[in-house]
Amino acid sequence: MFQVARNILVTGTNRGIGFGLVKELVKINPPQGHIFATCKNPTGSESKALQSFASQHDNTHVLQLDTTDLPSIKRAALAVQSQLKGRGLNLLINNAGRNSQALFLEDVDQEDMLMSYKTNAVGPLLVVKEFLPLLKKAAKETVGDNKAVVVNVSSIISSIGQGFKTATKIPPEYQYRVSKTALNMVNACLAEELKKDGIACVLLHPGWVKTDMGSELAPMTVETSTKGLVKVISGLDSSSSGTFLDWQGKKIIW
Repeated sequence: MFQVARNILVTGTNRGIGFGLVKELVKINPPQGHIFATCKNPTGSESKALQSFASQHDNTHVLQLDTTDLPSIKRAALAVQSQLKGRGLNLLINNAGRNSQALFLEDVDQEDMLMSYKTNAVGPLLVVKEFLPLLKKAAKETVGDNKAVVVNVSSIISSIGQGFKTATKIPPEYQYRVSKTALNMVNACLAEELKKDGIACVLLHPGWVKTDMGSELAPMTVETSTKGLVKVISGLDSSSSGTFLDWQGKKIIW
């Protein structure tokens, strides 16, 4: 079983599920551990709640990281490396993502599609690439099955097998579904390549959650979702790599 409470980085933490994950992870993070809460604009008004929360927890550090900007990712990796002082990164959660108002074919826009692909698929891949040395270090530091873990936050509507069989009727949402399906394959490739390094790569579906992206129509609170996600992450092991799970630990068909 994976021991969550060590050195952790989460992207997209200034609101919604990302912020909720930071709140849940702080509860189980030991004094010697670090939580790196990253977002695109940590000094903006949209990040005030995150900054306030971090100021009350010595082990929580807010960093700038824009997943669509490679220099930003590289700077964040260097900052984390400096803070860890020779230790590794045990858990990386790729949570940052984007949606669009383009719901149907007539709404599809080339630049919107490309930006979603860049944010939801390419960005997480580059984040893993730049933090890979720290993940490898963590995997070497640990004993037994408690290795480093990469979590890529996806969605059940990205599933070709299940995405159109959800209880709630959802429009095609081409840009979101397609980019998240690409993320699923990114995770599959990472799981295959990094298993030799003791790094597990897992897709998680947080459920339909009341956030800016999920809307108030969603049936689930951020707290319910993030509590479930952290519980699932805590139960991961090397055999979990390459799987697609929901916030309750149930397997999702790709």
